Amino acid sequence: MTDTTGKRDARATIVVGGQWGDEAKGKISSYLALRDDPAVAVRAGLGPGAGHTVVHEGRTLRLRQVPSAIVNPRTRLLLGAGVLIRPEVLLREIEENGVAGRIGVDYRATVIDPAHLAAEQADAGLRDKVRSTGSGHGPALAGRAMRAARRAEDVPELAPYLTDAAEEANRAVDAGDGVVVEGTNGFGLSVLFGTYPYTVGKDSTASTAAADAGLGPLAVDEVVLVLRAHPTRVGAGPFPTEIDEREAERLGVVEYGTVTGRRRRVGGFDMAQAREAVRINRPSRIALTFLDQVDPAVLGQDGGELPEAAREFVKHIEEGLERPVDLIGTGPGSGHVIDRWVRTGGAR
Repeated sequence: MTDTTGKRDARATIVVGGQWGDEAKGKISSYLALRDDPAVAVRAGLGPGAGHTVVHEGRTLRLRQVPSAIVNPRTRLLLGAGVLIRPEVLLREIEENGVAGRIGVDYRATVIDPAHLAAEQADAGLRDKVRSTGSGHGPALAGRAMRAARRAEDVPELAPYLTDAAEEANRAVDAGDGVVVEGTNGFGLSVLFGTYPYTVGKDSTASTAAADAGLGPLAVDEVVLVLRAHPTRVGAGPFPTEIDEREAERLGVVEYGTVTGRRRRVGGFDMAQAREAVRINRPSRIALTFLDQVDPAVLGQDGGELPEAAREFVKHIEEGLERPVDLIGTGPGSGHVIDRWVRTGGAR
């Protein structure tokens, strides 16, 4: 968005997943934090049951609460009011990563208490049928709906970090300083639009991510939908394009959940699901990740022409979605991105 002086008005960019989670939202969020140098990054989405992995400057960070924009030391890190907070997990991440001086927690955020963890882990339906992560999300959300849950402001240990994250994010938008909002999970896991009841406990679309951060629709400049070449899924539920473990091993796609440690189920790219994710999220940008699992020759590539196999796969995605792929992930590192968004000079 541009004002009459020609200065770019940097509003919010929302990053969300279009499949079953594990699409590399953390990687894309970290890349945008380095590229765009936003004043503020807000973790949105569910809570500590969703882990994001960031690889930067030789370090691998597995983050369950702290935003992936941690890679930019100039960016203020916030947890939105819509995020569930597990104090011991958050405090440990703050200490381990040395971000006490630049992180804030919205005072209104819901707290996951030990009783919520125990209730979810004891629920046979969630444990055995849905194969929940056991992180206490569902009971905590129910407690908030019943006005019984604690908020961040009720936890003395969180007092040094309490803030009004929505106000901070909106001030950054008003100043044109840029905000990155990092969603969690994926479209197929949305409790509203996913494979219910095999979903997480709340919606995971772009509109909800914005609300989690306290941002209205007009504060959002860009929505980035992240899709991985070979989608994966942790836990039970339908997976129409699933392949067996032997085929996944042949493709070199053997992964384990960041939080649960469970082996991820692997499938082929589901164009029907991706189209629906585009329809509901209305992204301005598409990020295609894990292209190196389609063609290992692109591993670590950050520019130049793609080899034929990779080029044909990207073309297939673009034709199926009827829109360009703007960011291409070619490896685990924050900088392993071919950025066609920049090369084409902005919005299309």
